[in-house]
Amino acid sequence: MSNITLGGNPIETIGELPKVGNKAPNFTLTATDLSAKSLSDYSGSRVVLNIFPSVDTGTCAQSVRTFNEKASELENTKVLCISKDLPFALARFCGAEGLENVESLSDFKTGDFGKDYGITFKTGPLVPLLSRCIVVLDTDGTILHTEQVAEIKDEPNYETALASLA
Repeated sequence: MSNITLGGNPIETIGELPKVGNKAPNFTLTATDLSAKSLSDYSGSRVVLNIFPSVDTGTCAQSVRTFNEKASELENTKVLCISKDLPFALARFCGAEGLENVESLSDFKTGDFGKDYGITFKTGPLVPLLSRCIVVLDTDGTILHTEQVAEIKDEPNYETALASLA
């Protein structure tokens, strides 16, 4: 399990992020149109998984905005913004913000994504949401970079994540 903090207070996740060099675990998540999306739907594209607790918080919202801006500059790359928010909330946020370069997906149905990636909160006030993480994949689903943000209120290191695609 990972030990991270929320406002300086220790909290734990149920496991550890998959390791760089390994194949990313497959997933099935719910898109904003309620369709099912799997990792295999993005085969042949590089993928950035921007994972966060809830789009209704300032830091999470900013990560979606930032990746939306940066995604427009990336070739053959899909940015997937993943949380346990309802698909309707994700659609509302992206629609209100005019965000069209990222795809929002939800783990609200089963929670399997959070379990398989080891990032569901085990302790603290955000149980059973997902911890703030970035996972970058190459075109065949091999993990190039991971980051689990040590303090949940902090933004991820966008530049390091995107540099792993170079």
